[in-house]
Amino acid sequence: MQNAATQADTKRWRGFFAAELAEGQAKLGASFYKTANTAQALKDNCQLVDNLLKQIWQHTNIGKGVCLIAVGGYGRCELFPHSDIDLLILLPTNASAELNAKIESLVGLLWDVGLNVGHSVRNLSECIDEAGKDVTIQTNLLEARLLAGSKALYQQLTSSLDLVMNTQAFFEAKLKEQQQRYAKYNDTAYNLEPNIKESPGSLRDLQTIMWIMKSQKIGDSWSDLVKRGIISALEAKQIRRHQQFLQMLRVRLHLLAKRREDRLLFDYQNELAAQLGLVNTSKKRASEQLMQSYYRSVKFISLMNEILLQTLQHLNQTSPPVIKPINARFEAHNQLLETKNGRLFQLQPSAILESFLLLQQHPELTGMSATLLRNLLRVKKLVNREFRQNIANKKLFIEILSQPNGVNHSLRRMNRYGILGEYIPAFGKIIGQMQHDLFHVYTVDEHILNVLANLQRFSKPELAYEFPLCSKLFTEFDAPYLLYLAALFHDIAKGRGGDHSTLGTLDAKHFCKSHGLPKQDIELVAWLVKTHLTMSSTAQKSDLSDPDVIEGFAKLVGNERRLKALYLLTVADIRATSPTVWNAWKARLLESLFYTTERALNAKAGPNKQGDINSIENEIQIRQAQAISSLDKYGLKQEAYQHLWDSFGNAYFIRFESSEIAWHSRLLTPHLNTPNPIVRARLSPSGDGIEVMIYTRDQNDLFARICNFFDRMGYSIAQAKIYTTEHDYALNTFIVLDQSSKSVSYSGLLKYIEIELTQKLDHKTPLDAPLQGRISRQVKHMPIKVQINMTEDAKSNNHLLEVITNDRPGLLANIARQFLQLEILLHNAKINTLGNRAEDTFVISAKKNEKLSPERIQKLQEALHTDI
Repeated sequence: MQNAATQADTKRWRGFFAAELAEGQAKLGASFYKTANTAQALKDNCQLVDNLLKQIWQHTNIGKGVCLIAVGGYGRCELFPHSDIDLLILLPTNASAELNAKIESLVGLLWDVGLNVGHSVRNLSECIDEAGKDVTIQTNLLEARLLAGSKALYQQLTSSLDLVMNTQAFFEAKLKEQQQRYAKYNDTAYNLEPNIKESPGSLRDLQTIMWIMKSQKIGDSWSDLVKRGIISALEAKQIRRHQQFLQMLRVRLHLLAKRREDRLLFDYQNELAAQLGLVNTSKKRASEQLMQSYYRSVKFISLMNEILLQTLQHLNQTSPPVIKPINARFEAHNQLLETKNGRLFQLQPSAILESFLLLQQHPELTGMSATLLRNLLRVKKLVNREFRQNIANKKLFIEILSQPNGVNHSLRRMNRYGILGEYIPAFGKIIGQMQHDLFHVYTVDEHILNVLANLQRFSKPELAYEFPLCSKLFTEFDAPYLLYLAALFHDIAKGRGGDHSTLGTLDAKHFCKSHGLPKQDIELVAWLVKTHLTMSSTAQKSDLSDPDVIEGFAKLVGNERRLKALYLLTVADIRATSPTVWNAWKARLLESLFYTTERALNAKAGPNKQGDINSIENEIQIRQAQAISSLDKYGLKQEAYQHLWDSFGNAYFIRFESSEIAWHSRLLTPHLNTPNPIVRARLSPSGDGIEVMIYTRDQNDLFARICNFFDRMGYSIAQAKIYTTEHDYALNTFIVLDQSSKSVSYSGLLKYIEIELTQKLDHKTPLDAPLQGRISRQVKHMPIKVQINMTEDAKSNNHLLEVITNDRPGLLANIARQFLQLEILLHNAKINTLGNRAEDTFVISAKKNEKLSPERIQKLQEALHTDI
């Protein structure tokens, strides 16, 4: 046990080392901000920690037969400000208890001083055994660097590691490791908050190449690859430039966060951009400019990673490649496409597009050879104005889009290798462009290619179970390549200013005309680009039980071909925004709009005008007949519930669909004039959440009470149908969605909703104040401008209120409170959440269905701007 003097001495030394570390780190930060020399910052940080560790090692007097070894990133002298300090303490074979106690004290002191140490304590035999079992350990040891202790023991370690290294096994393990890492990040580098160290195209991609080079004894620098003729001096220079850019960002991130932070979070993007001297312009924020530079760097790094992995794998092979002819210009080398003439692209530029087409037509090919890829990089500028105007090239591009398979992979390759942005210059402008709406989690180019990938999935019979209707419609569609063209152009004009749908339509028209498409097909592609948001907006914001809505949408669509194409594009588009935006609720809304519009178009084309869905009277008869048929199965005769229908009035049959009418009739027939609230809940028959029916005497604060209840449950309201019967009862139906991933007992949950909500509707209890939910971290740094839009309904006294703002708990309850305070009557609500963005639509009027006065409208708009 330490005496008081020893404890005081230990405390003094701990304070001395901690002060030395803090002072050194402060100087490093100041020097970096002054010089912006990333390489020097990494070197100086490494030197600071080296010196400190050597002092502490000497102070603790560990002994001569032990090694202190730097491994991992620290071992290669690449230590970022707050990165872990990876250490191996290498022991002799028979370490004494006294030595183990000293090692334990050493590690404790390192942590007390403030060093973020990641350490392992092993003897030589254990190191070799663990390296043989775990490629991560073997990789760390590959970069071992002696700091202090026995040189002889350290040399034994490096010699032993050389003996056990299996270069082929190591290569395969690192390749698998990279594939797993990519999968963790959804195989894309183009997230809005990417990881500089680990994402595809990150610093780890370059380090993987270095590890394999070391394992194969090629060297440990890009210059070594140049000396071996594996890359050119220009390519080495480009690699270094992009690597240094990412390293610089990572250093700045660590200094800004004051901790290890490798994600380019929104919290830091604006400040990083400011540090680099970037300023907002009329078209691009400073942070967008920063991130576009980042994405273009990772795109280049990702491509060089692919080329070099393939090259290094080839160097490790002993047998000659298996060569098979493809055509007069191309052949396959070990299932990789290769040109027969190294100057083919310069001599026949059309072969650039042909190479992508051949990969589609020959599924036995697994990709392009490293030589071919490097040639593509060199010749991509040959895809110029003359190339784009060449008729043969235009035919090749349309042929690529028209293939039954591989369209998605081909266009992704074309984008990855820099060809797509050259062939379609407008596409080149949106490569790496962020979308600041917080529900598009990918860059514009990545989103577009995801839309195209979703469309291609619809073509695969083995995936028909995912979206049966989409698969059926896609299979029947006469020209799928038109859908792919619409996908390519639907967001291509983002970031230019103005309406991207209108600007994109002009681009699409010009492209289709120049490629010789028939007039009818040009019009379809242009129309899809112009209206690609309309079906989603109509489904999620309008009352689909209103025949006028369906009539208006059917008039816009015009024919079934357009309807099918727009439905396919809309589903593919929504699913490509984010892994979390699509849900069963949105699926049902779109399907419902598709089927009702299809009926409308068929009825309009039919000879019997009486069958036209545009007739409200006819639609009421249809819904009543369907409800009667359903109720017959329960043994309910029409005379039993006719008094209910009479009290509800004809407008009820327009507000609700036949399945809802049947449900209400079964439950409410005995309770027409009930004095107590009735609440019933069920899993939605369409599988899109929980459907809740509330029937009670009308009361002013009803909607506010319901919103408060579901807020506190953690459920979001997706739709609210608000209806007042002719005998002054409120009949409201809500669709609510669980926002958590917790598993629940639905039978218990439904009963809980029924009992608890019934109690909350008791107007004798005070109304709960809305929750004051926190705004998400992302929204704080990328706020959504509040938009309050009011439009009059030409056919009634109603107004349509649209609210666009940051989503948060309590939002809907706050809006409901404003309706209550201003005596505004709510008829319908569509609640649409897109990531952190809320786009909610309400049909409102004054009491007794009177028109809202301009003064009341102004008060509502002011209150909402203040409250949300």
